[in-house]
Amino acid sequence: MIEKHIVLEDIDTVVFYGVGNCHLQMIRSLYPKLRVVARDNVIRVLGDEEQMAAFEESIEQIRRHILKFNSLTEEDILDIIRGGHTKEVPDDVVVYTMSGRPIKARTENQQRLIEAYKQNDMVFAVGPAGTGKTYLSIALAVKALKEKTAKKIILSRPAVEAGEKLGFLPGDMKDKIDPYLQPLYDALEDMLPQVKLQDMMEKHQIQIAPLAFMRGRTLSDAVVILDEAQNTTPAQIRMFLTRMGWNTKMIITGDMTQIDLPRPQKSGLIEALRVLDGLEGIGVVNLDRSDIVRHKLVTRIVNAYEQFDKEMKE
Repeated sequence: MIEKHIVLEDIDTVVFYGVGNCHLQMIRSLYPKLRVVARDNVIRVLGDEEQMAAFEESIEQIRRHILKFNSLTEEDILDIIRGGHTKEVPDDVVVYTMSGRPIKARTENQQRLIEAYKQNDMVFAVGPAGTGKTYLSIALAVKALKEKTAKKIILSRPAVEAGEKLGFLPGDMKDKIDPYLQPLYDALEDMLPQVKLQDMMEKHQIQIAPLAFMRGRTLSDAVVILDEAQNTTPAQIRMFLTRMGWNTKMIITGDMTQIDLPRPQKSGLIEALRVLDGLEGIGVVNLDRSDIVRHKLVTRIVNAYEQFDKEMKE
């Protein structure tokens, strides 16, 4: 009789154990010769050596399944333990959310963004609000981290005021900057377990910082995303693009209709697209209102403002 401790890493233990520990109870019933006790992310197992080896292999397969799908059912457990196999992620799925929902392209242009990411080291994704450019970009970065094709994710945004003044916001500099980065936190929390996300941020595997913090760095072995790039100055975006190191992919997203730079400051994104047009290794994907995947009212709002802008120019 032997005893072993198995540590569950990278996954949400709530998904593993199930509601009311129902998954754990099922696993116990399938290994009657073992005594299984779980606390937090550690499973203590005592019993038959031969069954112990099979148990360890099954737990590892279940862990990998959760890592892929962020979900687990009793049918999945039976397939793994009795059949010795797990499902494969469909080719069109990037990653799964914490609720088990597949994240994949929902429009042709979103699929073009995924393909451009695969084929190029640098991708510009430009389009109006709600087209999924930021969310899909972060999903691609999370996939790279899970598959270990990248060692870290670096997310950045320019801290440009959209009607408010940083100086009037309460708190220290981090408190003032965090609201600008909240959409990035929201997307990550949708795709990674909270505890794991916190651990990755503490270990700097996931870094979220304002654009100004990028100066002087070389970004290697990473997926780097610059969000809201329409609010960069020409000097800022040039600085950012030249941070690129070995084994790095960059995704730059922006919405030309939401430039918050003070006049007469020019948008660095507009200049970059003109300067880098046709350069090998750089992909450009233009999304439009047909790609909006938020509430249907968002499409109507975008259409109304486009019409208003057109009338103001006439």
